Amino acid sequence: MTDPVLLGISGALRADSTNSKLIREAARLFGPCQLDWADLRLPLYDGDIEDTTGVPDAVQTLADQIAGADAVLISTPEYNKAPSGVLKNALDWISRTRTKPWMNKPVAVMSASSGRSGGERSQTILRSCMVSFQPRILQGPEMHLADARNQFDASGRLHSDQYQATLGALMAKLQAEIGR
Repeated sequence: MTDPVLLGISGALRADSTNSKLIREAARLFGPCQLDWADLRLPLYDGDIEDTTGVPDAVQTLADQIAGADAVLISTPEYNKAPSGVLKNALDWISRTRTKPWMNKPVAVMSASSGRSGGERSQTILRSCMVSFQPRILQGPEMHLADARNQFDASGRLHSDQYQATLGALMAKLQAEIGR
């Protein structure tokens, strides 16, 4: 049996983002897997673009990645009490593809934020944005990484046993959901 394919979708574009670090740490705690990455550097959704040239190739590539993955890991920052614009834009574009890549897809949602709530609001909003796609979003344990810049060691690992335990439990539930 081959290792499951996990698609990491980080709502932050920075190369050293704490949300990308959280996804890498989640994949490590998940165990043997192939971690692929989504590229959210997409044009802003514009119905005129869709009408004249169709869905951009980069959007279709992302939809195909979602469809082909065994599960998806989404980590969202909290920008002004909501998910990032690039993440919402990606969801809007994916909804315009002819496929339904999210349908019944196991999804683990997490957040990393510099604030003390760890992105709780952005995660709640993200979950509501995804309802119409009908994925199998895990309901818990909820992973809200507060003060995210100070939570990783030099090798990118979480140094809090509590956060590692929560993330590990979430990944165990994701493994079970993939096997379902």
